[in-house]
Amino acid sequence: MIKIGETITTRVDNDMAHDIDFFSKIEKLDRSTITRKLLARALEEEKVDYALEKYKKGEITIGKAAEISKRAIRDMMVLAAERRIPFQYSVKELREDFEAAKKAK
Repeated sequence: MIKIGETITTRVDNDMAHDIDFFSKIEKLDRSTITRKLLARALEEEKVDYALEKYKKGEITIGKAAEISKRAIRDMMVLAAERRIPFQYSVKELREDFEAAKKAK
């Protein structure tokens, strides 16, 4: 089955439209395709930012942050270290993440 998706309409200012056209020409893609590509990248970054902020506040584990952002735990650990977020891990959280990792296989 092919998943079509949803149509979302938005208005952008002239500068953003110009930038979309610029990258559209560079990558030889139509406006819709380049907009989807840019939006996907922005959403990926936003998920990582959100997950790491929750982790930094101690509201979730690094494993949950990885799950939210759809990245490997080791990748999230690297990103957290790059952002100077202290490593926070209890034995309980280790067990939870271990169980989650077993289920993911």
